[in-house]
Amino acid sequence: MSEVRAWVGLGANLGDRGAALARAVQALAAMPETRVANVSGLYASAPIDAGGPDFLNAVVELRTGLAPLALLDALQAIELAAGRERPYRNAPRTLDLDLLIYADQQLVSERLTLPHPRIGERAFVLLPLAEIAPERVASAQLKAVEDQRIERVEGPQWVGLLNGF
Repeated sequence: MSEVRAWVGLGANLGDRGAALARAVQALAAMPETRVANVSGLYASAPIDAGGPDFLNAVVELRTGLAPLALLDALQAIELAAGRERPYRNAPRTLDLDLLIYADQQLVSERLTLPHPRIGERAFVLLPLAEIAPERVASAQLKAVEDQRIERVEGPQWVGLLNGF
């Protein structure tokens, strides 16, 4: 299997958010041709352009042999299995998985844009991404989101199920 590095943003603001994210990491690790290489700490953040309770967020680095659209399909299947509904844009959610970066690939299609077009606008993506892939985040990007409310609430041990990567 030829692997590439990919980063996925995880978020949840309904139900047992921490358990949902831990189950998501477990599901990511169980995907075919994929392994979890790294996981950030857990962050609490206010919703952006949405209502509802605060989110818990993290970023996971994958090593995967899946092509970008196949990976997107797998992420959406995990969301669906976790009870994700999409009644309207930015609705509160049990689980949100965003494919942020896929190697150094740039892609614009109807279904997927890579890198994710709003990475630089979201502290809840930039801070956990900078934690596990600092080379992927510029200091100017972090400065641009420093007014967003976010707090690191737990280190990478939160996931409690990755017995070493």
